[in-house]
Amino acid sequence: MTALSADHLNKAATLQLHVTGLSCASCVARVEKAIRAVPGVASASVNLATQRAAVNFNGSPDTAGVVKAITAAGYGIETGTARFRIENLHCASCVNRAEKAFKSVPGVIEANVNLATRTGTVRFAAGVTNPGTLAKAAAAAGYPAQEIKPETLPSTPNGRSEEEKNLSRAVFAALILTLPVFAFEMGSHIFPAFHMFLMEAFGMQALRVAEFGLTAMVLFGPGLRFFTSGLPALWRGAPDMNALVALGAGSAFVYSTLVTFAPRLFPAGTSHVYFESAAVIVTLILFGRSLEARAKGRAGAAIERLIGLKPKTARVLREGVPAEIPLEDVAVGDQILVKPGEKVPADGRVLEGFSYVDESMLTGEPNPAGKSPGSEVVGGTLNTTGSFSFKVTRTGADTVLAQIIRMVEEAQGAKLPIQALADKVTARFVPAVLVIAAFTFLVWYVFGPEPSLSYALIEMVAVLIIACPCAMGLATPTSIMVGTGRAAELGILFRKGDALQTLASVTAVALDKTGTITKGRPELTDLLAASGFDRNRILALAAAVEASSEHPIAAAIMKAARESGAGYETLVKQSSGSWWPFHRRSFALNRNDTVKFAAMPGLGVEAIAAGRHVAVGADRFMKAQGIDVSAFAEAAARAGAQGKSPLYVAVDRKLAGLIVIADPVSPAAREAVEAIKGLGIEAVMVTGDNRRAAEAVAKEVGIDTVIAEVLPEGKIEALRALRSRHSKIAFVGDGINDAPALAEADVGLAIGKGTDVAIEAADVVLMTSDLRTAATAIAMSRATMRNIKQNLFWAFAYNIILIPVAAGALYPAFGILLSPMLAAGAMAFSSVFVVTNALRLRRFVPLARQQAPSVSEPAARQSSASGREALEAMGT
Repeated sequence: MTALSADHLNKAATLQLHVTGLSCASCVARVEKAIRAVPGVASASVNLATQRAAVNFNGSPDTAGVVKAITAAGYGIETGTARFRIENLHCASCVNRAEKAFKSVPGVIEANVNLATRTGTVRFAAGVTNPGTLAKAAAAAGYPAQEIKPETLPSTPNGRSEEEKNLSRAVFAALILTLPVFAFEMGSHIFPAFHMFLMEAFGMQALRVAEFGLTAMVLFGPGLRFFTSGLPALWRGAPDMNALVALGAGSAFVYSTLVTFAPRLFPAGTSHVYFESAAVIVTLILFGRSLEARAKGRAGAAIERLIGLKPKTARVLREGVPAEIPLEDVAVGDQILVKPGEKVPADGRVLEGFSYVDESMLTGEPNPAGKSPGSEVVGGTLNTTGSFSFKVTRTGADTVLAQIIRMVEEAQGAKLPIQALADKVTARFVPAVLVIAAFTFLVWYVFGPEPSLSYALIEMVAVLIIACPCAMGLATPTSIMVGTGRAAELGILFRKGDALQTLASVTAVALDKTGTITKGRPELTDLLAASGFDRNRILALAAAVEASSEHPIAAAIMKAARESGAGYETLVKQSSGSWWPFHRRSFALNRNDTVKFAAMPGLGVEAIAAGRHVAVGADRFMKAQGIDVSAFAEAAARAGAQGKSPLYVAVDRKLAGLIVIADPVSPAAREAVEAIKGLGIEAVMVTGDNRRAAEAVAKEVGIDTVIAEVLPEGKIEALRALRSRHSKIAFVGDGINDAPALAEADVGLAIGKGTDVAIEAADVVLMTSDLRTAATAIAMSRATMRNIKQNLFWAFAYNIILIPVAAGALYPAFGILLSPMLAAGAMAFSSVFVVTNALRLRRFVPLARQQAPSVSEPAARQSSASGREALEAMGT
């Protein structure tokens, strides 16, 4: 046995880690040096060929320390992450011990256990351990764990409904059994006549035997859970909340039982029974846990609603015939038909039809989005008007909805830095309570009034019962659970738990311009026609030329032509190729008449359209062709001062018109900037665009500080410069081109459409393009942190104040003692208070958004007509 143990220890004291980023012998030397500097490391050897590091320790392996050293040296470790659903979690002490069980496994880098969600997340070195080993370690410590597979989409939120039902049944049974015991004892004290009646009718001994039987049924029926969980934890030297309840209620029951059946063992005057205290303690604590479970169920309502968005069936087209099949049977490539009022079953791309889809589950926005062939649809969204068919591109755990649920679950399971103090206290809390309870018993037994044994017992039980590590354990995770859930409902996904705390303390927000403050899609804002030219003709010719270009400006011109009814795409043969009068008729060009297309990057494009030479480009492009643009010099200068891009159109080498292109400011940008400033945060624009355009946009939205003309790497330097004035900085960008800045900022917020949920560089994903969501995210994080601090204050203040009261600290001066029954009520109320306070976050109200009228086909046509009228009025 000794040899086996030694071998096991030697094996456990050696780690084999897969190191990433090794490229040469110098890398090997640097990594070995970094590892050897970690306390407790005996030796380290890195193999360049296998990319592995063998680390030997003098004692227990410090995987986290080694990983931190390797990372600090500029290299990485191949890691894995496993999530578990954990049983027997009842208080903060349970959380600490479950985490220690996970961390005791060699190879574990980090372990976080969440009391509110009853889940654990473990990050470990790949190849050193595995989820099965981790689950066994937790089970050995008394906390059975079941791995939550990454591909699994939960059907119910943490199984709380069943827990609530079990607790409700337990409370009902305990209450029925406790009421007679309580009535016998307390009724006798309050009503002397009732006491006399009981004595004459039944006698003292018969009543005590009846109370014994009823209380035993309470303790070893509904209350058995406290003993089956608490006593084994006590024997393992790891007492938890259940152990305190078992000791408290059990002590009162055993003492009363001995008084009932062996009264001669006790001195005269001490033969009092406390069956009612034991029964009421268990009943009240069960009632508190029932309320707590119900409240936690409401706290997880966000996940429950997200899961409820999944339809159960889908109408799949098989050989052209719709067939209703279970959602689980839908496969990628299937064609699905969606009718009005139905939910979209899976992610896909529209093939046929047109409709408006309510995507508020993704973005928090009330306005339905139009869907036509080629548009993407997301599973769980609601089809409102027309019918359409789509091809499935993602199913099950790969869908956007599944990704959102995973993000919310991970954020809810996170442990914030603010919880570190609570963890340190709760790790020693229950042992400290046991010591205080023992000390209380001794003091009252030695120095207390007669009958001192009764006083000592009652005050010891009061101390054991009133102590509440549950409130400490629930203070932070419950607030996180509700806060991140509410944020998800508003289209805000916290990908990293600590971002919730960091975002609350930012003092500056750096904003990208394109796609963040602006729409990110160029639009034609003005069109001026030269003398002798018709504006619609110019637009149609320019669009016909740009049809061969993939530039964003070309897309803006073609979009404007479509909306104006210019009809450049209609393939109508022009008989003479001459100019046709317009008079509000669509000017149609044959795409076959557009030939000899040529594009000059940075200058413009030219082609033959309808038998005419058409050129579209900047002023220098026109000058190179000998075309005078002075007629529009003033208008072009005015557009440039506003941050817009003036382009010229020439037909047969003659100046025909001026087209002005701009990336319009997002309608909500100014309101968002004002909201950010209202939170006491400085708003800064950081962009790669030219300074004149950037300052024009900044002035429009109310930003005072502009850092312009910087490359993506330059944005990192700009953020570092801001840190000289601010401790915490957030950066808001589109999550693609701004990835370096998003990673550099203390908190990166990626703003974009609902399908952009896998933006790895960001800490927070904003599911809508509305910049006001960024301000809402900051306000939400601050509200959550305030709530956490309130909960922690209550949890600590409650114990600091009431444990001494339960021990009898007020008795010498005021003669006040705390009944064990009142202690049980206070303990139950403490946990319920914390959870109820966290639930207030569900009422968090975001920045008000303009409510658009519901969209319908006539409204859509009216909108299109309005767009044409606006385009026709341009240039006046």
